[in-house]
Amino acid sequence: MIAVAGNHVVQATPPTAAALHQLPPPPRDFTGRKTEIGELLGAVEKGVTISGLQGIGGVGKTAVALVVAERLAAQFPDGQIYLDLKGTSPEPLSAAEAMRHVIVAYRPEVKPSEDESDLRDLYHSLLHGQRVILLMDNAKDAAQVEPLIPPATCLLLVTSRGPITLPGLYTKNLEALPPAEARSLLLSIVCDPDAESAMPILPPDLPGAARVRDITANAAEIGELCGYLPLAVRVAAGALADTPDLAPTDYVQRLADTRTRMELRIPGKDQTVEASLALSYELLRPELQRQFRFLAVFPETFDLAGAQAVWDMERDPAQDALSTLARYGLVEWNPTGARYRLHDMVRTFADSRLAADECDQAHGRHAQHYVNVAADADQLLLQGGEGVLRGLGLFDQEWSNIQAGQAWAAARAAKDDEAARLASRYPDAGVYCLDLRQHPRERMVWHEAALDAARRLKDRAAEAVHLGNLGLAYADLGEPRRAIEYHERRLAIAREIGDRRGEGIALGNLGLAYADLGETRRAIKFYEQRLAIAREIGDWRGGGNVIGNLGIAYRQLGEPRRAIEFYEQHLAIAHEIGGRQGEGTALGNLGAAYQQLGQPRRAIEFYEQHLVIAREIGDRRGEGSALWNLSLALDKLGDHAQAIAHAEAALKIFVAIEDPNAAMVRAQLAKWREAKPQSGPGNRASTLGRAKHHPQK
Repeated sequence: MIAVAGNHVVQATPPTAAALHQLPPPPRDFTGRKTEIGELLGAVEKGVTISGLQGIGGVGKTAVALVVAERLAAQFPDGQIYLDLKGTSPEPLSAAEAMRHVIVAYRPEVKPSEDESDLRDLYHSLLHGQRVILLMDNAKDAAQVEPLIPPATCLLLVTSRGPITLPGLYTKNLEALPPAEARSLLLSIVCDPDAESAMPILPPDLPGAARVRDITANAAEIGELCGYLPLAVRVAAGALADTPDLAPTDYVQRLADTRTRMELRIPGKDQTVEASLALSYELLRPELQRQFRFLAVFPETFDLAGAQAVWDMERDPAQDALSTLARYGLVEWNPTGARYRLHDMVRTFADSRLAADECDQAHGRHAQHYVNVAADADQLLLQGGEGVLRGLGLFDQEWSNIQAGQAWAAARAAKDDEAARLASRYPDAGVYCLDLRQHPRERMVWHEAALDAARRLKDRAAEAVHLGNLGLAYADLGEPRRAIEYHERRLAIAREIGDRRGEGIALGNLGLAYADLGETRRAIKFYEQRLAIAREIGDWRGGGNVIGNLGIAYRQLGEPRRAIEFYEQHLAIAHEIGGRQGEGTALGNLGAAYQQLGQPRRAIEFYEQHLVIAREIGDRRGEGSALWNLSLALDKLGDHAQAIAHAEAALKIFVAIEDPNAAMVRAQLAKWREAKPQSGPGNRASTLGRAKHHPQK
């Protein structure tokens, strides 16, 4: 792996993605829907485990689903998972991405497989016997939802605009609110919660009484103009509540005019929600209109710091602006996670008002902020201990924003220097988190974009780093000769610009590539050069890694006792600097050495420690290696059933991450399955020592 760029520090502990209670609360002003809620609750009582809410945009499907989930939470105490499937966006989430969200909620340290069948196995395994509510919001179609059907002990709630048909799915079509409920919703927002019942007897001289009566008198017409859709009603109510100088009759006239104007512009299209949004937007002061438009750059939820960055504002005025937009119903607020979001229809409206120059400015600020967030997450992860989960929690929470920032920068890099600088920085800013969340092929796409950007900027140091990163990605995919080409190019640039640290990294990674080719003594020469530079510049982490790699080399040369000396040094350094992945690697390598010495029971002790750490930090390749090594040791002890079980688990991982060791594991499994039970251990397959790439910070 190559290291982190960025110097920003997270000031507060972020909410962790490991939390199993993710449901945002229902809207505080939720009104009505007693019949629909009762029917959904009744269906669950009768044993229904999959329920679907369908209806047009803005009809309140999510709110109803949240109310149902909240009321059922006590019956499903093991977790309540929420995910927006983005079914109405140009790029809906895949079923695999949705399963990863659930898996990471349970095990944030895990690097989930790219293989959907492997994901589905883990998804069902984690949910087996659990009482969990899964609220999958804004689904596209049955194909997206079907793989997400959980074990029967769980409840799956699905919302969608279009019809979805699945076996066992109880469907409820949500219509517009009845006029009386729309009126109640409006009045609950613009008046005191108790004002509606007291309105007929309000003293005439009570402050605000006249306005309350005026709003009440016009509430039915406003509800009708809003099509009795909760989203449109909330936006209208927010505008009335925040503009005390706007007479309700004037609001009604302006809303009617706006709707007529929009329907004339696009005949045949229902403009109910957009008319309500447009009028509220017009009522905002110009600066607040601009701020609202800029929020269209957020693909999902965001926090106050994100809004500050996009607006380039101090904390307090940014908070005031968000509060005003929330009162207008243009921004949703989740107090549990301290996150904001725009309803997808509101986001589309805001984006349609964003001018081209504003779009570039907003996206540029967004991309700059989230490359820093990625770096913050990596810094936390590198602290070890609790920092691992804090870093991964921050990264997972902002993953959609990080992806959006990188995509914008990469798309603009060819013609914009600032975008090119961001595109060059993104793959390295959160490299340790990315290594746990991205497949090597995904990393290659980011690194190719970064390499192009660095060359455009004539940034030789960055070009060298990206070449090295690409070499590591090819090595992960089992292409060491291709990796050598990239590492040699990186080495040449490092020497050209006098980058001793980069030179050391390139030498170490060349050693790894030659080791993969079986040229162990040649690898040792590169490792020794790398170690000399690490000691010269005080690079403890890099020095520890290369010491571990020297141990692997000597074990491969048949010198396990000498290898153990190196592994113990690596373990001590990794423990001292808090490098959990380094600790796991050293422990696994110690196991392999003791296995070579004919001590399988002692080897198993080290392998099991390696497996625990690999799963803790989401080191997918390390997990596969530990499982495979355990299978070999168990076979040596005659426990063939457990050996096969561990090897099968390792194979699933290796296939998913395209590890070249998959072929060896598959071949050995075939031999074991063909062997007679009484035939003792006859294993000739190799234990896997874990080499360490050399990070650069």
